[in-house]
Amino acid sequence: MLNISKNKVSENIDFKTFKSGQEIFTKEYHQKFRKFLVGFSIFILLILFLPWTQNITSNGNVTTLKPNQRPQTIQSQIPGRIEQWFVREGDFVKRGDTILRISEVKSEYFDKKLTERTNNQILSKSSSLEAYKNKEVAIENQILAIIQEQNLKLEQARNKLLQVRLKVKTDSIDLVSIKINAEIAEIQYKRTLSLQNDGLKAVKDVEEKRAKLQEANAKFISQQNKFLTTKNDVINAKLIIMTVSSTYGDKLAKAQSTLFAAQSGGYETEAEVSKLKNKLANYKKRNSLLFVTSPQDGYINKAIKSGLGETFKEGEKLVSIMPANYELAVEMYVRPIDLPLIHIGEELRVQFDGWPAIVFSGWPNASYGTYGARVIAIENFISENGKFRVLIEPDSNDVNWPIAIRVGSGARTIALLDNVPIWYELWRQINSFPPNFYQPKSNNSKDKKKA
Repeated sequence: MLNISKNKVSENIDFKTFKSGQEIFTKEYHQKFRKFLVGFSIFILLILFLPWTQNITSNGNVTTLKPNQRPQTIQSQIPGRIEQWFVREGDFVKRGDTILRISEVKSEYFDKKLTERTNNQILSKSSSLEAYKNKEVAIENQILAIIQEQNLKLEQARNKLLQVRLKVKTDSIDLVSIKINAEIAEIQYKRTLSLQNDGLKAVKDVEEKRAKLQEANAKFISQQNKFLTTKNDVINAKLIIMTVSSTYGDKLAKAQSTLFAAQSGGYETEAEVSKLKNKLANYKKRNSLLFVTSPQDGYINKAIKSGLGETFKEGEKLVSIMPANYELAVEMYVRPIDLPLIHIGEELRVQFDGWPAIVFSGWPNASYGTYGARVIAIENFISENGKFRVLIEPDSNDVNWPIAIRVGSGARTIALLDNVPIWYELWRQINSFPPNFYQPKSNNSKDKKKA
């Protein structure tokens, strides 16, 4: 009834006299509703005081614990041309198995006997190096012979000089003796002449003394000449020593120059041999690179370069491979405001895409379909998406992660923090406050032990 008119029908008619009126107006409907409201309010009030685990939710991806266990691509270290495939996509390969064969595209490597010819060059150069070494030995022997001959010649010249010097001494003594004899002869001559003037000596005696004087003077002059000749022989002997030293020094210098030239040629040849050996090793290694092999056990995901005869540059991606053995992990991204609440060893719950789950984020024990995990690494530098990357691994004390999970699938993580009442959590959410800042008990105990 709309009660539009001021004249009420209920004032003139008693509805309770009718059967339908008795069914409607005699019952109190609001009393049960009040009881329901009171009971529901008490129930809600009790719920507000229940414990609630604060958490940080984040989206992430399934990855592997070690970098070498993640999907990777195989490249060729040299440019080439695809000649033959030995695998198909989805095949399992072991480490060292051949995936494809390639051929050279650079003209300097087209020669099929390149390694053989390079090896022949090495043999030739090695022979030349051996000849240089033999030449060095011969020249060294020649130098030793020159030195020995020089020593003998010098010794001979020094002996000659010593002989001449001794002769000079002898001639000098003889010269002094003859000079004394000449002086005596002169004195005798003068004495005889004086006596002859006094009439005591005959003329014959004077003439004899004069003859002896002349003979003594002649011997003195002859001895002087001989003495000067001997002194000149000393000078000649010294000159011979200098000539020997100069002559053999020149010969020795020429021989040493030849030796140095041979050594230089030997070193250059040895350097060329080393270069050729290096080239030969590079050629052999390059030939082995014509077969692209698997670096580890895994599955061929995709052939990036597929066509026969297709060329590529060095470092280009050829094949994508997924390692067969890996340890699963999840990488999640945390906001900078939540990063101080994440610690190494922090417990988390993980929900994987495609796996049914009933999640009560505040009551982890009442959730189903989630799996335990622990934080093992926190990135110190912010990522391109403006968040910090956190790596988590399976919790060994919890249920094992599903075997069928594949690397790259999505995951939703729940980081479990402090326990608070529900009313506090609602108040925090309404006011947009961050979760309580706290330190895990394990960290606190370690800090106490350190203190």
